Amino acid sequence: MNNFFDVIIIGFGPTGGTLASLLAKSNLSVLMLEKEKSLYPLPRAVHFDDEIMRVFETIGIKEKFRKYTIINKGTKFVDENNNVLLDWPRPKEVTENGCYPSYRFHQPDFERVVRHHLKSYKKFKSIQNANVTKIKNLKDFVEVSFQDTETLKSKIVKSKYLIGCDGANSITRQSINSKFKNLGFTQKWAVIDLILKKNKNLPDRTIQYSNPKRPATYCRNVGKRRRWEFALKKNENEKKVVTDDFIWKFLKPWLKPTEAIIERKAIYTFQSAIANKWQKGRVFIAGDAAHLMPPFMGQGMCAGVRDVSNLSWKIIHCVKKTHNEILLNSYQKERFSNVKEYIETTMKMGEFINAVRSYKISNTVFDQSDGSKSMKSIKPELGPGLGSKSDKNRGRIFPKFNISKSKSFDELFSFEPILVVSKKLKLKKMSNKIKIVKESSYKELSKILKTFNADAILVRPDRFILQTFKKKNSLDNLIKNNLKNFN
Repeated sequence: MNNFFDVIIIGFGPTGGTLASLLAKSNLSVLMLEKEKSLYPLPRAVHFDDEIMRVFETIGIKEKFRKYTIINKGTKFVDENNNVLLDWPRPKEVTENGCYPSYRFHQPDFERVVRHHLKSYKKFKSIQNANVTKIKNLKDFVEVSFQDTETLKSKIVKSKYLIGCDGANSITRQSINSKFKNLGFTQKWAVIDLILKKNKNLPDRTIQYSNPKRPATYCRNVGKRRRWEFALKKNENEKKVVTDDFIWKFLKPWLKPTEAIIERKAIYTFQSAIANKWQKGRVFIAGDAAHLMPPFMGQGMCAGVRDVSNLSWKIIHCVKKTHNEILLNSYQKERFSNVKEYIETTMKMGEFINAVRSYKISNTVFDQSDGSKSMKSIKPELGPGLGSKSDKNRGRIFPKFNISKSKSFDELFSFEPILVVSKKLKLKKMSNKIKIVKESSYKELSKILKTFNADAILVRPDRFILQTFKKKNSLDNLIKNNLKNFN
């Protein structure tokens, strides 16, 4: 086995698998180290959104994976008498990301699709039963020691960069002396996954039961899978809570024991935390290794995929061109405030479910004409990093559109930034610095330039706008300032 790679990833979950796919598609050599023997077959993450589906399309699995998903209709918050307190609808409308706002899925289905997809890349290699024991973060490379959990043989591998997608107990986070900061929400919940034996008249969306006696959540998952989660009371016996007798007593309002099979039952400590440091030298952390949040918004896995979507193109640039501290240092800056807002909103949602019932969940809660309250999904901004804060378009999503039946405009800038320019501008001296797409190339670009009131738009590979420009003189500054990071 070759012992030197462009990138080593620790952890083959959704975050690690997505990262590996983004890197391998750009022809980088990638080694995946996973301590488990095989894929975990039971439910875990069950939700993702439009932004994440767009990333899945980028890595080339959207069509294969979509058949394993359902469109999520939204969430209703109800009181102990089933009166609706708050509605969070997810309309079946295609967003600026070219996808529906919300999806349900079964995590093992996703991991099977990703792992099968990665087999097509010759430069990708994965090792199971690999327990990482030591990480050396050196000036020009990273050295990783791991032990085979079956043979107990130890090996050493090296790479230009290392990304730890190795969960809450991350050895990668420990290796860079990073600490979790608790943001204030810690509560034990039971999570019960079931498979219905026959059709039942159960809600077709998520229900959050804001019940002071027993806060709970119901999830309508794919196929005949359903999930209930409920809070443990203080000093409640955990072993007793996960007994079948206790579970069926809790489920009595909805199901009889003859109507479903318990697939999985577990006690989780729902936490809200964020690591103070996401990078040191050539070592990075992403996903649960960098942040933890309760599941009430279904954004835990989404946050990890956003991390690697942000980081991957920067790593690709550094491997293919040259190590660039400005690019790499922007990773935590841009992601930190974004994920922190998701965590804080999720915490407020958790308080609401725990019968505190403050509607100050976010600034997206509105009064309806009938007196009810409704909530729209939050879209936290990209944190400060690359680009100018003074540009109001910086950090906004560049809309997705197709340039043929089977090809998206996204494919033109999956790994390197592009510059979309209006027909007003002539840019001869910039043509060797960045890929240019003229307004006349695709009819949709005229509308997009008009939407952002720009004569040129610099777009990042993670689909965010880096900067917009009016007139030629501002583009001269682009050459001097922004493009130096991409050459």
